[in-house]
Amino acid sequence: MAQDWNARQYLKFEDERTRPPRDLLAQLPLDAPGLCVDLGCGPGNSTELLVARFPGAQVMGIDTSPDMLASARARLPSVRFEAGDASHFTLEQPADLIFANAVLQWVPDHARLFPRLLSLLAPGGFLAVQMPDNLDEPSHAAMRETAHNGPWADKLAGAAGARSPLPSAEHYYDLLIPHAARVDIWRTTYQHPLEGIPAIVEWVKGTGLRPFIDPLDGEERDAFLAAYAERLARHYRIRADGKVLLAFPRLFLVAQRA
Repeated sequence: MAQDWNARQYLKFEDERTRPPRDLLAQLPLDAPGLCVDLGCGPGNSTELLVARFPGAQVMGIDTSPDMLASARARLPSVRFEAGDASHFTLEQPADLIFANAVLQWVPDHARLFPRLLSLLAPGGFLAVQMPDNLDEPSHAAMRETAHNGPWADKLAGAAGARSPLPSAEHYYDLLIPHAARVDIWRTTYQHPLEGIPAIVEWVKGTGLRPFIDPLDGEERDAFLAAYAERLARHYRIRADGKVLLAFPRLFLVAQRA
């Protein structure tokens, strides 16, 4: 990901965003690892989980975003954080755990990427991955529809290509099992109660909406966000308590290197 990310915007929903890495970590049958790498560590919320779970481990965070790395270093000053890209980062020693929370959906060529990540592990080490699988949800379909149906259509012609739909669980199993002792894959759809349509907009402004609004400025961005919110209102009904439920499917994967 060449673009920078805004840690403050991302952390507006820190509790909700930290639940998936917590759930992923709970499925790791790992006791006393040496080196743990938080790949795409963001502002350090997932790294903090690794430090708490494995107090004796060497934990390292890697991210492409200077703002995210600055936030992570302020949060966990004793942890080593480095700039690096998931596509081609290297390690000085094999890791016992590579933990990739909500990052690999942005990285292309999974057929090459996932076996390469496994190759960076020590024998018996684990690759643990969580990826949003929500491109078909109204929250994201409305982004594409809004981009296509407005005066900004030409400017945003490539925005939808920032992420590709994830392959099936079967695809990842077949990709990884030749290199792994075991592969565990599951899919969870979270239902997040949010404070109305504006909260959905604020949520996705920190992640999926970035490729659609970053090319715009000033009044053009405001007009896009208003049109996007209008489309969202057609799909997200106000619940009994005045909130809306944001359905958020995520794909989880734990593979142990043979």
